[in-house]
Amino acid sequence: MGNRYCAVALAMIMVMGLASLTLATSRRTMLANSLGMTPPMGWNSWNHFGCNIDGKMIKETADALVSTGLSKLGYVYVNIDDCWAEISRDDKGNLVPKKSTFPSGIKALADYVHSKGLKLGIYSDAGYFTCSKKMPGSLGHEEQDAKTFASWGIDYLKYDNCNNDGSKPTVRYPVMTRALMKTGRPIFFSLCEWGDMHPAEWGAHVGNSWRTTNDIADTWDSMITRADQNEVYAEYARPGGWNDPDMLEVGNGGMTKDEYIVHFSLWAISKAPLLLGCDIRNMTKETMEIVSNKEVIAVNQDPYGFQAKKVRMEGDQEIWAAPLSGYRIAVVLLNRGPVRYPITARWDDIGLDPKTVVEARDLWEHKTLEKQFVGNLTATLNSHSCKLYVLKPIA
Repeated sequence: MGNRYCAVALAMIMVMGLASLTLATSRRTMLANSLGMTPPMGWNSWNHFGCNIDGKMIKETADALVSTGLSKLGYVYVNIDDCWAEISRDDKGNLVPKKSTFPSGIKALADYVHSKGLKLGIYSDAGYFTCSKKMPGSLGHEEQDAKTFASWGIDYLKYDNCNNDGSKPTVRYPVMTRALMKTGRPIFFSLCEWGDMHPAEWGAHVGNSWRTTNDIADTWDSMITRADQNEVYAEYARPGGWNDPDMLEVGNGGMTKDEYIVHFSLWAISKAPLLLGCDIRNMTKETMEIVSNKEVIAVNQDPYGFQAKKVRMEGDQEIWAAPLSGYRIAVVLLNRGPVRYPITARWDDIGLDPKTVVEARDLWEHKTLEKQFVGNLTATLNSHSCKLYVLKPIA
């Protein structure tokens, strides 16, 4: 099925990384909000609840992020997705929170979320209506809506791409960028353009993250396909702007524990936003163990911000790798196939001298392996499972 060797790939990433500070600085002359220095972490309502949302549930989710300890791990965004507003604007053209589900309005909700030490996100669309067609979009109302969001204390805007006028996203999205900047309030800007016009190639001037894929579903095939599609754009990710393969499905019940561990591992090493998409109020112990893994989260939040690349593919066996701070390398050994299989990560694939002695930390077992490794590391993996190691050269 072909090989790709990381000596070249990681070298390119390293070179790119040296230039990233300059590129990020020049970018933020256009998007000057200083947000997203690491991928955002939090929760979004859509994957589990769809349009079945209300203010009470949002408050309870904020409470649960705090009571479970997830907020202390970095999960601070509480993001309301589609269906929060009335179908019609008021007589002044303003968006109106849906009275039946958000009777106290959005500002009061933002105040509550902020009182918990969290941040509130909201949703709109670069079209005349949102994707649900149950509320207005912001096309033609960008400046007015940005002012509204800022006045409510919004911290994050997910901006979708449905029901537009046929003009290109590269025309419509920057209008909201300028409107948000004009408010003076730092608002993380998440472009949900679905990857149609390769937003990784232009999104850095416009937003803090950009969707590289269509919507995810709670299945192995959907998840792994989006990881593949997102990986293609790895070189565009850096502090301040991230590739987004869509929100997490961990805990929604459509995959096995091993598959959810693969899901979380690939999102972490890919420096994707870690936005939980399950019901935080009713998580199982198994789900909590996955999403609260501090060592895996640390890979995602590493200050260098290098997104992983596939450095070797042999049929259903893959190696993904990314450099970390402290001269370390994060490596995923992935078995995508139907049978148990041994998989080997080779030093010459991941940019290490073959004679380098390495200490390996297994992030899901939470243990440093007793054996030291030279030249390669092998693990035998069940179907649809992975290992995530951090390798540290010691000699």
